[in-house]
Amino acid sequence: MLDLIILSLHFLICFLISIAIWRRPKDVDLHSSSAGTVEVEPEGLILIGKEDDIKKSQRVTAKINGREVLVFYHEEKFYAMDSRCYHEGGPLCLGEIEDINGQACIVCPWHKYKITLETGEGLYEGINPLEPSPTPQWQSKGVKQRIHKVTIDNGNVYVSPPDFSISFDSDYFAEKYKHGGELAIKK
Repeated sequence: MLDLIILSLHFLICFLISIAIWRRPKDVDLHSSSAGTVEVEPEGLILIGKEDDIKKSQRVTAKINGREVLVFYHEEKFYAMDSRCYHEGGPLCLGEIEDINGQACIVCPWHKYKITLETGEGLYEGINPLEPSPTPQWQSKGVKQRIHKVTIDNGNVYVSPPDFSISFDSDYFAEKYKHGGELAIKK
């Protein structure tokens, strides 16, 4: 009897998860009609799409010179970062956004790593064992995820090309998945 209850709970949980995935905001392919090409504006900015379209979808993935970049619209602000998590290359486009100490963070769906949308910092919850009653507090691991500057002009959303003179942990997976990678998600 206990096995039947556990099995029923398992099916219920799977059903609820599938509904949550089905109802989440969908990625929008804004470049399907242009055969995957990205327009480059005179100032060197790269057109991602229409501001209203991105606001409706809340997030889009675009390829910039083969590199996947994820653009978010969250709490009336645009953010952009490499689409693969710095830790193990998890698809951040499937992650949830959480508020941690007043900072909007994407949570990697694979290992629950938390990355700030504003700075690309990796966050972890740690304690100081020397304190008499250690209380977990959020701390920074430093900037781990490459973020990209977003510019809004005339109802269009643009991303600045990355500055490769500085390297970030996420660069490894951005390059790996640039050419498909062995774990690439097929669309």
